[in-house]
Amino acid sequence: MSRENRWTQYETAQRAGLNALAEDYKNFLTTGKTERECVSEAVKRAKKAGFRNLEEIVKNKESLKAGDKVYAVWMKKTMALFTVGTEPIEDGLRILGAHIDSPRLDLKQVPLYEDTELAFLDTHYYGGVKKYQWTTIPLAIHGVIAKKDGSVIDVRVGEDPGDPIFCVTDLLIHLSKDQMGKTLGEAIEGENLDLLAGSEPLAEKAGEPDAEKMENEKASSARELVKEHVLRILKEQYDIGEADFLSAELEIVPAGAARDLGFDRSMVASYGQDDRVCAFASLDAFLRVENPEVTSCCLLTDKEEIGSVGATGAQSHFFENAVAELMDRCGQYSGLGLRRALSRSKMLSSDVSAAFDPLYAAAYEKKNSAYFGHGIVFNKYTGARGKSGSNDASAEYFAWVRRVMDESGTAFQTCELGKVDVGGGGTIAYISANYGMEVVDAGVAVLNMHAPLEVTSKSDLYEARNAYRAFLQA
Repeated sequence: MSRENRWTQYETAQRAGLNALAEDYKNFLTTGKTERECVSEAVKRAKKAGFRNLEEIVKNKESLKAGDKVYAVWMKKTMALFTVGTEPIEDGLRILGAHIDSPRLDLKQVPLYEDTELAFLDTHYYGGVKKYQWTTIPLAIHGVIAKKDGSVIDVRVGEDPGDPIFCVTDLLIHLSKDQMGKTLGEAIEGENLDLLAGSEPLAEKAGEPDAEKMENEKASSARELVKEHVLRILKEQYDIGEADFLSAELEIVPAGAARDLGFDRSMVASYGQDDRVCAFASLDAFLRVENPEVTSCCLLTDKEEIGSVGATGAQSHFFENAVAELMDRCGQYSGLGLRRALSRSKMLSSDVSAAFDPLYAAAYEKKNSAYFGHGIVFNKYTGARGKSGSNDASAEYFAWVRRVMDESGTAFQTCELGKVDVGGGGTIAYISANYGMEVVDAGVAVLNMHAPLEVTSKSDLYEARNAYRAFLQA
């Protein structure tokens, strides 16, 4: 069963809309390289579209009605947005759910050390990464440092032209005989993914008497002067000490802006497109829907790459609590009503799929693969090796989704994540399905998934945004 490449069907106005969306998307990727940054950007866009903070509405005991727009944020790393529909919330919601965390390196709580007059920052990788891909590339530090006095310092170093960058070193080819004989998974050890952060020793004081100078030089031989120099810079520029790393969330991400890829500029190359391509498309579609009949929701979650765990992951009660607060402000809350609302909801689990790569064709099964330019990708089921850990959408629900896509003129395709027994993966779909709601995975095809540089098709971004909008309005 074949579907045409969507690029051959666009008219001039559609291409203009596609290109404008892609430019906005690249800005979103460049601005939001962490969960906190994504939530901050989403809040800005929501406020501009007339959304209000649900927490403040609850605090002020305000009522909500059909057409009202609200958002809820939890720990600055996950959020849900709602537009209240005309139908009772108990009858169910339309939900677009994506995750905004991506594989990366995280600084350890005690990260800074010196070895042989070089200063390093110790890391622990987050999510599924090929460790060798993170060496010898420009890296930036993003995140926050929370101090004991309650202040929080935002950190973003390595993005501006005048900023320094950082890197993970690798062994030169001339000395790599033993390393080259190892497997890809063994060649770079996780404990060696440390960031090179300095090499200049702390300068001695000017004008010291000779005797005092000699004594200081003797003492300095036992000191870690490069580390001390880095600490002095951190104190002068950020007013932080070494102990402040204990209460920090600092993420190491590839430096640089999202860019067009290819002579035809048909693709976007950037870090973090799994799953921010779906998060952006979902948010953009959601913000364009006015006065829906069914209450609509855009859910942006954290921690998917490590199992959707913790207070900000999809397995937390944040979303359920937010729906309960929404129903209460609408005068519709009851325990049974909340259960009914969740079980009667329809959801697109907006997560990426693997695009077919002809250079590695042996890993794919062609007729059940996703292709660039062929539209949004639906995975009826996910999982690995016998569908283990899978959400498997019902035939009836997917038939309804197909009808919505065809009636809206949206290009779509279906796929699995590689050949049977070759691999597999999961999303947040199974977690939402635990409520009994109808869920199917729906996202954008990605090349180089989980690499520091991922690639998507602008056409697929455009079709995904249109698909999400059609789903909400159906």
